Amino acid sequence: MFDRGLLERPSIEVAPLLLGAVVTSRGVSVRLTEVEAYLGEVDPGSHAFRGQTRRNAVMFGEPGHMYTYFTYGMHVCANVVCSPSGTASAVLLRAGEVVDGIELARIRRTTSKVDADLARGPARLVVALGITLADNGADLESGEITLELPAVPARYEFGPRTGVSGAGGTLAYPWRFWIPGDPTVSPYKARSVTL
Repeated sequence: MFDRGLLERPSIEVAPLLLGAVVTSRGVSVRLTEVEAYLGEVDPGSHAFRGQTRRNAVMFGEPGHMYTYFTYGMHVCANVVCSPSGTASAVLLRAGEVVDGIELARIRRTTSKVDADLARGPARLVVALGITLADNGADLESGEITLELPAVPARYEFGPRTGVSGAGGTLAYPWRFWIPGDPTVSPYKARSVTL
């Protein structure tokens, strides 16, 4: 079930509630096992930290839409927009288990040696689902990409986000959430990012 009202909360509250949710896109469904919260203008790791731009405008819009962006000159990443309109907040979809359309996901992710790697990591997840930059702003309630929230919240653990340690590389933001013991969760990589 899709619940836009639940998504009107800050991303750090919404993120753990997305664990176990199913994202369906273009013939593939992925059960989310790992996500990261980004809290907009108060979060140095967020694309919205310095305010609204053309690139991040979707983050300031209605919750329940997808925010996609290009990173490292080669990957697309996908986020679920949270918080009321006017407040930037989003949850990065980091990893998941393909639960439907596995053959199509294997075709899209030919370099994966095992099925657990098909959507293990934000770029792999997007490729497995067939999501592109053109999906920026897509409404997740209906259309080609949908989000079905879990009936029962998953048990989870949390820790620092991957590759983002905070302002000046000194602060840890424990806003990465994952289902413990799930083989599709990506390995943690600590890096210091100076903004």
